[in-house]
Amino acid sequence: MRRSLLIALAWLALCTGWTSSAAGADVSLTQVPPEARETLARIKSGGPFPYRQDGVVFGNREHMLPRRERGYYREYTVPTPGARDRGPRRIVAGGEDPRSPLEYWYTDDHYNSFRRIRE
Repeated sequence: MRRSLLIALAWLALCTGWTSSAAGADVSLTQVPPEARETLARIKSGGPFPYRQDGVVFGNREHMLPRRERGYYREYTVPTPGARDRGPRRIVAGGEDPRSPLEYWYTDDHYNSFRRIRE
């Protein structure tokens, strides 16, 4: 019985795009690093962005976020102090219109987990 339930839950997660990481605890704006707040402000004002990759489509290949049409998610670099490259931190913004996202997700481990930013 228990194995059947686990299989059913795994199937449901696969079909709906839901994962435990996507449903992880939300994070308030005050709980993210100051660099993330600065990146979020840049996203909301339309830039400028310091990295050429900022604003590119995030493909959600890891299936960590809810399933949406391609182009719904865009990624932005959150600078990591002391990192020699872009570092692991990102904000992924989601919405039909990239100029006015409806939701924001924060990862500090390069897409291994996400927390939804609540303002």
